[in-house]
Amino acid sequence: MFRIWAKVIKGEKIINQLTYERDDKFTYSEFFTYLTDICEGLDIPTPILLKTHIFNYAKFSTVRFLPRDFAETPDFDKLVLDNLIR
Repeated sequence: MFRIWAKVIKGEKIINQLTYERDDKFTYSEFFTYLTDICEGLDIPTPILLKTHIFNYAKFSTVRFLPRDFAETPDFDKLVLDNLIR
């Protein structure tokens, strides 16, 4: 089981958040699926996922997606995914 805390931030304020939880084991090969589910739940566009994003999440337990990571221009400053260790 794993949980990811997703925060949509504009300025210095969290304008939307979601705790994504699954009962199966976390795998990095499924990270795009997790990201897609999170963005669908937050009703925001899905960013482009690069290898560096996955490496940052693996090494630091957090990843930030900036407006340049989206194909569409979002109306927020960043999307942050944090690993919630259980």
